[in-house]
Amino acid sequence: MAKAKLQRIPSTDERQANRSPLITEDAIAQRAYALYLARGREGGHDVEDWLQAERELLETTNTPSSEKTLRLAGKRLSEPLS
Repeated sequence: MAKAKLQRIPSTDERQANRSPLITEDAIAQRAYALYLARGREGGHDVEDWLQAERELLETTNTPSSEKTLRLAGKRLSEPLS
């Protein structure tokens, strides 16, 4: 049987240090809430929503401004960013 590799999970301080100053916990919470609403207020996905919100916000901060503006222009808050 093959052994599974364990992946080190960064501490909260390390995650905060690596996070863009534009991405606040409040911004993540707002986006996660929008994902919850888009799913029809179905509970039980809070961690998934939080992680997806973080990914989306990080992705938007890592793309050039003009590209970001074009991507976000037609999106409503309750729609997933893709």
